[in-house]
Amino acid sequence: MSQPLNVVIVGGGTAGWMAAAALSAALAPQHRRVRLIESAEIGTVGVGEATLPHLRMFNRRIGIDERDLMAKTQATFKLGIEFVDWARIGDSYIHPFGAYGSRMAGVPFHQYWLRQRKHGHAAPLEAYSLPIVAARHGKFVLPADDPAALLSSFGYAFQFDASLYAAYLRDFAERRGVVRTEGKVVDVKLRGTDGWIESIKLADGSVIAGDLFIDCSGFRGLLIEQALHTGYEEWTHWLPCDRAVAVPSRNVGPLTPYTRATAREAGWQWRIPLQHRTGNGYVYSSHFISDDAAAQKLLSRLDGEVLGTPRFLSFVAGRRRKTWNKNCVAVGLAGGFLEPLESTSIYLIQIAITTLIDYLAATSGFDARIVDAYNRWIDMEYDRVRDFLILHYHANQREDSPLWNHCRTMELPDTLAHRLELFRHRGRVITYKDGLFLEASWLAVYFGQRVMPTGYDSLADAMGAAELDRRTRTMREQIEQTVAHMPTHDRFLSTYCPANSEAAHA
Repeated sequence: MSQPLNVVIVGGGTAGWMAAAALSAALAPQHRRVRLIESAEIGTVGVGEATLPHLRMFNRRIGIDERDLMAKTQATFKLGIEFVDWARIGDSYIHPFGAYGSRMAGVPFHQYWLRQRKHGHAAPLEAYSLPIVAARHGKFVLPADDPAALLSSFGYAFQFDASLYAAYLRDFAERRGVVRTEGKVVDVKLRGTDGWIESIKLADGSVIAGDLFIDCSGFRGLLIEQALHTGYEEWTHWLPCDRAVAVPSRNVGPLTPYTRATAREAGWQWRIPLQHRTGNGYVYSSHFISDDAAAQKLLSRLDGEVLGTPRFLSFVAGRRRKTWNKNCVAVGLAGGFLEPLESTSIYLIQIAITTLIDYLAATSGFDARIVDAYNRWIDMEYDRVRDFLILHYHANQREDSPLWNHCRTMELPDTLAHRLELFRHRGRVITYKDGLFLEASWLAVYFGQRVMPTGYDSLADAMGAAELDRRTRTMREQIEQTVAHMPTHDRFLSTYCPANSEAAHA
């Protein structure tokens, strides 16, 4: 780039400061000027207290020290997500950050498991997943680097205080030259020739011009929607929840190395253990329960003492029709919202930012072909996450409330209906070359919510029954022995990243 790229980020919070930190780390100082505008008068949603393993790659890419980050954000480790009562009341399964078993003779492990199940002697599928067994026992250790080692067969993510993460990134970005301006945007000026954003005006009268504007203003979409009228594709007919109420509580008992999502009468409740508190929330549909009733239900179901006042959030599931429109890119809630059922909020922020940086590095301008390619990629990410979330709602056998009856009988997107049909026939999982959720993720929800194939791949019959039993028994024993020697999650935290007590009260 001959001239430094002048980037203006509107809005702070997790999305804004992730964008600022990534841009300041990825682009050389002589190639960019980054300014972030935020107002203390406008609160942030603080989404994303539970994350996915991909965030570790983002942190590594921009040069963040993991132990320092975890200590300063009151973080715990996360091996997966437990889903309670989703298929039937009383059910529980964990979506792990790791595979089930291993391929044998080129055949996916779950096909052998289906074969054993058909003949009535299959062990629980969870027994073949090291992260699930470790999570159930409250154990944790870092994965091994040796790809041949059993301890390399899983990943992990973080459970942290989102507001502390944003503050951490702010410090990181400002030390690398990002300029923060306190102010409230009151006007957006568009160029008369092409409708691109020329500048924004703040309440104090100052005018800030830019080449690229990143909209991190939250649901209102101050730039992408209010100024550019981009449009929004709504998905509430598939994802009916449109409200959430959140409240922290005091920790009770050992810190679990996983997030919990419990299906409730009108939605689901999250539980996220941090070092200094537990995050709780009820995501629900206003068509099936009132705000007051939802708050009362949440407060009555907490493990520990309430530490704050319940906060309410309204949203509409969906995404912008264009994430990148003219010279504006929407990141975070300004770009779209998919409820935090699978902890995808920060991932969708991350992918929007890192893909943008990759595309900026490949071009000296905003070529329409680059913009179109970027939008197609982000649309694909949202669509695939959407289908995965819909599966959780649709694959239920509950008849105790109108919400679950509606979700079980609703018409599905063609893409998801096709996936379900193939799996129900022979246990085939359609895999993506790119995208977030891989085979193990789909298997966790399929089997965890009682979606069982009518058959299995005949290639799994090539192995003799005695040999198959021997191999699967060995897998289970190795996992049990490995987990038995792992430290507890609490013990590992105390030595790896003990919480910063000052940060807890910041």
